[in-house]
Amino acid sequence: MSQKKIFTTPPRRVALFITCMVDMMYPEVGIATTELLERHGIEVVFPFEQTCCGQPAFNAGYRDDARQLADRFLDIFWPMVQNGTVDAVVAPSGSCTTMTTHFYPMLYETGTEGGISVNERQQRKNQAEALAAVTFELTEFLVDVLGITDVEAHFKGKFTYHACCHLLRELKVDQQPRALLENVADGEQVTLEEAEECCGFGGLFSVKNADISTSMGMRKVRNIEKSGADVVTMCDVSCMTHINGLLNRQKRSCRAVHIAELLNNQLLVKQPDNAERAVHQQAQPPAAKKPRRWQEG
Repeated sequence: MSQKKIFTTPPRRVALFITCMVDMMYPEVGIATTELLERHGIEVVFPFEQTCCGQPAFNAGYRDDARQLADRFLDIFWPMVQNGTVDAVVAPSGSCTTMTTHFYPMLYETGTEGGISVNERQQRKNQAEALAAVTFELTEFLVDVLGITDVEAHFKGKFTYHACCHLLRELKVDQQPRALLENVADGEQVTLEEAEECCGFGGLFSVKNADISTSMGMRKVRNIEKSGADVVTMCDVSCMTHINGLLNRQKRSCRAVHIAELLNNQLLVKQPDNAERAVHQQAQPPAAKKPRRWQEG
């Protein structure tokens, strides 16, 4: 694992690595991520040509296929860092950040298969390690790089936090999201028992071991219900999808949400006449008609 870059001056422009699930299923998480960064003086660049980072193929053992996607990722993001177009890469996902920062260098280790020369393999590995040093998960970037723990978030309700596995165990990022949640105003943060236990998703694990995955997920759901939270927040939409599926099937009122949505004030809990709690999108005022991305300028 590469050592993270220590910025002598605060970064001003970053590339957003949006991840597949956010792009295809949860664009609101991408919007929340972008707006959080912009509110704190960061210009966000979105490379439209980005694709999957290759994590599903890597986890399934298809290293050559994963390496092709890693090549593409490096071809897109590394030149932007190398030529100074951006200072860093930020992603709203501990899982995909782990893939690109921890496992990419492994794909280019000497002795592995792949049909590429030793020199090309070493060049790619060098690029992967250099890019890993400036690639951050969202909460890691906000707290460790920008030094921000209070983003002026508000939430009228009870919320709790689930620690996703890749974020906690591979990236060692845990205090950063908790520090941001500590400063959410108006609401009440409640304790989630066994918060650090896996929810059972695990990507392909949930497909190949569905019964075990569901059993682990149900244990998580019971603990969420016991906490009394209106929402359970986390840093990965994959775990969020798994937990929400189980919450829905159990007809629970609590919902799993990405931390960016909570921090960006996109959630509202209403309790009219002591009725069942519900989570709604908060109405936003019309945006000013001016360019918000560098591509629109």
